[in-house]
Amino acid sequence: MANLKEIRSRISSVSSTMQITAAMKMVSAAKLKKAQDAIVAMKPYAYKLKQLLEHLSAALGDENVYNPRKGEVRKVLLVPITSNRGLCGAFNASVIKKALELEQTTYKDKQVQLYTIGKKGNDVLKKYDNIIAHNSEIFDKLTFATAAALAEELMELYTSGKYDQIVLVYNSFKNAATQILTEETFLPIQPIAIKAKGKELNTNYIYEPSKQEIVEELIPRSLKTEIFKALRDSVAAEHGARMTAMHKATDNAQDLKNELILTYNKARQATITGEIIEIVGGSEALA
Repeated sequence: MANLKEIRSRISSVSSTMQITAAMKMVSAAKLKKAQDAIVAMKPYAYKLKQLLEHLSAALGDENVYNPRKGEVRKVLLVPITSNRGLCGAFNASVIKKALELEQTTYKDKQVQLYTIGKKGNDVLKKYDNIIAHNSEIFDKLTFATAAALAEELMELYTSGKYDQIVLVYNSFKNAATQILTEETFLPIQPIAIKAKGKELNTNYIYEPSKQEIVEELIPRSLKTEIFKALRDSVAAEHGARMTAMHKATDNAQDLKNELILTYNKARQATITGEIIEIVGGSEALA
């Protein structure tokens, strides 16, 4: 059994760790509230815009450069979105694992490359030598402008013909304790089927402004909004995951501290009992 000094040192160490994890939990909870409000307010708009985009793509047909190309998909770009910091449970590991799984299963017969968002994902995935670019600075100041710049870069990679498909992999926020691992095709835009349940969809739209202006302005803006939504979703999920992880860490530290205190009391009691026995034995020897 460890001596009393060692046990006291361990109790002090666990107490310090518990204070740190409790503080990190409070910080993450404060950040989560802001991030949660932002993504909850944005999701209905983003989903409705995407639905409109799918209908519009079906109507525009070949006039939309962001629609699927004819022929087989050969080159795929995966965009795993992770965080810049750890201590958030399996948040980053799940995205990394999913990206590797997609590469080895769904797209095993394709030429797959990665564009990593977030430091943690890049640190792990860079050893596979198929990363074309990396961006972790975007989370330092996440705004629509920074998200738009990333979206423009991805759109250029698609329209230039370098890739036939671009897929986002990230954690979507559900609540503080739950993150949904999401695989989402960013490009090409998947046009909604012209026929739905046997009924013809109305695609006889009146375009104002012209079709060309819609393709050049409205669709790119919608794609930028989609990227912004994914990044905000990931940020909210990260804070939720970190808050949950720190809550569990604090509880585990408290359990460990209680066990150490019990061990300390037992050791102290054994020491006291031993000293009493020595005193009694010495007293009897003198009698």
